[in-house]
Order: sequence, then structure tokens, then C-alpha cells
Amino acid sequence: MKDARIQALENELKMKEFKLNSLLEITKGINTNESVAHLLAIFEFILKEQLGLDKFVLFNKQDRWNYILKVGVKGKIKNIHVKRDLTRFKDITMIESSHIEELNEFDVVIPVYHKSVPLAFLLIKHSDYDDVTTIKGPLPNLSFIQTLTNIIVVAIENKRMAKQGIRQERIKKELEVASEMQKLLFPAELPSDRRLDLAATYKARHEVGGDYYDFIRLNDDEFIVCIADVSGKGISAAMLMANFQATIRTLLNYQNFELEFLIEELNKKVMTSAKGEKFITFFIGKYNSKTRKLKYVNAGHNHPILTNGRKAHFLNRGSVGLGMLDEMPFIESAEVEIKPNSTLVLYTDGVVELQNKEGEYFETDRLVKLIHSFYPLKMEDLNNLVFSKLDDFRGKEELVDDTAIFSCRIF
Repeated sequence: MKDARIQALENELKMKEFKLNSLLEITKGINTNESVAHLLAIFEFILKEQLGLDKFVLFNKQDRWNYILKVGVKGKIKNIHVKRDLTRFKDITMIESSHIEELNEFDVVIPVYHKSVPLAFLLIKHSDYDDVTTIKGPLPNLSFIQTLTNIIVVAIENKRMAKQGIRQERIKKELEVASEMQKLLFPAELPSDRRLDLAATYKARHEVGGDYYDFIRLNDDEFIVCIADVSGKGISAAMLMANFQATIRTLLNYQNFELEFLIEELNKKVMTSAKGEKFITFFIGKYNSKTRKLKYVNAGHNHPILTNGRKAHFLNRGSVGLGMLDEMPFIESAEVEIKPNSTLVLYTDGVVELQNKEGEYFETDRLVKLIHSFYPLKMEDLNNLVFSKLDDFRGKEELVDDTAIFSCRIF
């Protein structure tokens, strides 16, 4: 029998993969301009077949409020008046009792708002399921369901506006879809315990960006940290990065994988997806807590900083960026020993290439000095401090790029 922790880890990874695959399936339908009926069919399949919801209804406002999807509900829902009965819900809420009989047929109301304007309301009822791809009730995944609902509703709104010829508003809504999608790229939680203290901070220049970082635990003793930055911004960059993350997690399912193999396969994927129009800089490190060794490959990314608080070592061995060439001319991995209480700081070029009004760059030296000067701080506090110093440095100057810092203290 598997160790309970391993089983829990496997279930967690399955759920993360399911969420990412669901997101990609919906965005694929959006990008290929599938019909509203097709998008709603995907949404229905995810909720009913994969999350185990047996009764739900989705209200959406076009010219007026009406339901656009109804599953497991007999007859019309004539007594539910959205403006009167549902707009009072600003957050995900359990339905305990209501004077409206039809509303009592559901367990949860999930509202979707944009800038205080209600876009949709999803009412759901659930049953208990034992399959690992479902859940015992939807409670652990309500935020994910809310995000999927947001994406579907915004996509439908895009189609409506496209028919009306409102191009600028449609672009804005597309960016909102990409922004919601991008939020799911980043890990929801990072560990902070007696062995690790991890924290990440990200600020996009526009509504969507091309930076990505991740923490992937392989087993009790090993984990992956990585960070990436795609050339170009906007929806196409966000989509490329979403596919890139999905490929990483798929490849990590291979047993006894080597980082060199991973880099080769990722390069092929980026070349196929971007067709030479974009490239990705990427750093990946695999750490073993028993050996205290970190094996890494740096594919053209800003050199991560490994330090003991006094002396910094830059992780610069690797290869060219991904998607620059059809075949990688060389891939060089390296291995370093991680001493107790060491700090590894991963970052994107938006940090060190930030400029002030005199045109001076922030540069790596300033970042290293900050890390050393405030070394005892927890990683979240260190990140907040760095971003505060970045804001002071640039003054009134605009951000020139997306900015991400992923800090790791290894005890």
C-alpha cells in the first residue's frame, strides 16, 4: 500500500493536471472560435463528468438576465429573479435557507463580477464521489469553478460584442480571459516549514504577461523549481507559456528523467508552437534534500543567485534560450551543493533591467546587495522589500517589462 503522503501528493498532482487540462481545453475552444454551444458543452462536461456536479444552472446577462445552461433541473426556474435574489451575493456563498423554493434546491452560489458589475451567477448542487478525479463535494475547487465560469462568460461576451463590431471592448475582454488563465499558471501555495521557505512575487506590465515560475514536488526528498520568460507579451505570449507549463508537467511524469532530455523536448515544443516567432528563457533546478545537491540547466535566463548571505554564486551553466534554434547546439547541466540556510533567488529581466529617470539600470549588483543586507528576513518579506526598492528606484517611470522574483531559503 502506498504511503498516505505519496498518495496525497499523487492526488494533488492529478488535480493540478486536471485543472490545467480543463483550462487548455476551454482556451483552445475560444482560440478556434467555437460556438457558444460548444463552449458551454465543454463547461458542462467539466462540471458534471469530471467534478461530479449533478445539478447546476448558469445565469448570464445579455440584454436581460436569463439562464444559458441548465443541468439536472426540471422545468423552468421561473421563481428565481436574478437581480432581486442573486445580486446580493458578492462572494462564493453556501445556500442555507431561502423563501424561494427553487433556490433551496442548490447548495452554493458562485458569483462572477467585473469591476463591481455582475456578469454571471452559477448555482450548484453536488453529491459525494470517490473517484480520484472528482471530489467529495466541490468545496476545495470553488475558486477554480469560479475562474472557469469567468472565462466562459467573458468568452461569450466577446462573441456578443464581436457581432456588434465593438473591437476595442472585445480586445479588452480577451485580455481578461488571458489574465484569468495566467493566474492558474502560478502555484497557489508555496511551502514554508522547517526545511523550506519559499515565496514569489509577480507584477505584470500589462493585463497579461509572459513570466512564469513554478514549484513541483516530486517526492518527499526531491522538488523542482523553475522560472521562465517569453519574448513578446499579450495573449499569444500567455498561451505559449500555458502550453509550455503543460509540457513541463507532462514530461516530469517520466521516471528517471534527465534535465538535458527535458530541455531538448521543451525546445521542440516551443519551436512547434511559436514557429520561430517567439522564444523562452528558462531556468530549471532539481534539488535532493538527502544529498543537498541542486542539478540545474539555465537556458538563456537571467542567472539565479545562490548565496549564504555573504558571497553570491551565479547559476549560469546551460544552453541557449528555447525556441531560438531548431536543435540545441549544446546543453550543459551543472550541480551545486546547497549549504544549510542558503538562499536561491530566481528572477526575470524586469528586475535588473528596470530603469530610473536618468536611464540607469537597477542591475544585478543592487539586487545582490539587497539580498545580503536583509538576509535574515523571511522570503516573503525579502520579496516585498525588493519590490519596494524597485518602486523607489524607478520613481514615476513606467515598468518596462513584467517583473517576477521567486526566492527560496533552504535550511
